[in-house]
Amino acid sequence: MLAFFLAVCFVAAGVGSVLTGAGVTQWYAGLRKPPGTPPDWVFGPVWTGLYLCMGIAAWLVWQAAGWHAGAQALSLWGVQLLVNVLWSWLFFGLHRPEWALVDVALLFILIVLTMVAFQPFSGTAAWLLVPYLLWVAYAARLNYLLWQLNR
Repeated sequence: MLAFFLAVCFVAAGVGSVLTGAGVTQWYAGLRKPPGTPPDWVFGPVWTGLYLCMGIAAWLVWQAAGWHAGAQALSLWGVQLLVNVLWSWLFFGLHRPEWALVDVALLFILIVLTMVAFQPFSGTAAWLLVPYLLWVAYAARLNYLLWQLNR
């Protein structure tokens, strides 16, 4: 089951990457960037680590609760993963940072709700999502600043 949850995360990463596509090298490359924008090479390793933590967290909840008792928590996990993928399409695919900002705000809320839902089953699972939450907060700030600088 660990392999299943990791596969779900990395399939989501792959879909997000496809939706990002040429938007990174063409549109995003031409945007004015705010101070604190990491170099492009940082995103791959950071997201790899975050998806790993997400997959392990979901597996820990499944291991503790199973599908039935953990249904609400694991459903929240799945929804936040979909909202995560949607951000790539909104930002890079449609070139709509203002819409992506709404999405990333929703994503932040969903991550917090997922952490709260995970806590009764596995404190470790909830804590594994903290780096993800922090990165999404940072990404939301960058998203906002990119939108403001490039209106």
